[in-house]
Amino acid sequence: MTDPSLPVLLRALRLPAFGRHHEQLAERARDQGWSFESYLRQLVDVELEGRAVRRLERNLKASNLPADKTLANLDRKRLPEPVQRHLPTLCEGEFTRDGHNLLLFGLPGRGKTHLACAVGHELIRRGRRVRFYPAYELVQELLAARRDLVLPKALKRLDVYDAVILDDIGYVQQTRDEADVLFTFLAERYERRSVILTSNLVFSEWDRIFKDPMTTACAIDRLVHHATILELTGNSFR
Repeated sequence: MTDPSLPVLLRALRLPAFGRHHEQLAERARDQGWSFESYLRQLVDVELEGRAVRRLERNLKASNLPADKTLANLDRKRLPEPVQRHLPTLCEGEFTRDGHNLLLFGLPGRGKTHLACAVGHELIRRGRRVRFYPAYELVQELLAARRDLVLPKALKRLDVYDAVILDDIGYVQQTRDEADVLFTFLAERYERRSVILTSNLVFSEWDRIFKDPMTTACAIDRLVHHATILELTGNSFR
């Protein structure tokens, strides 16, 4: 007979899969003549599998990634050949280990956002932490943090993410203050954490984002120093 206090003790130890499966596995162990070690190993495997699933669910929820913009839903045949060639390597996520960036350029409707999100979903499946932001939303969040004198804390919170996706940078004209916090964010992540960025503005037009040539040059330099740069051409997906 199972000790009635065992489920309580397992919950206290934060072993929910043990609690759910120990009786079923114990019955199999008796029927199949498992050793104590084999029974324990099966329980440990079940617990680790459950933790991996829960971690994946937490990371997906925290990512703010659109649920429908996945690799499975991406029409890869419509992507330019260089993009198709790079995609499997990008999905492996090794570029995030060294804080390298992924920069996606193209006219509206060419699939930049879907591609960035698809890579983000694959990174999470491989254990990375990702956060998706429309660029204007992140800028406003950082601007509010600077106003409240907590910008370093806000940047530190973002530092837990292996990759931050900035979607549609340059889509909205930035004020000087907005450009400053955006540059601070990029400089803070330089060579440490990855940025996945989409834009319909080529670099020669980025003075519309950062307002002066020196800041624009510095921002571009930090982004491209260790980066994969892909252009999405062809017809609109829309």
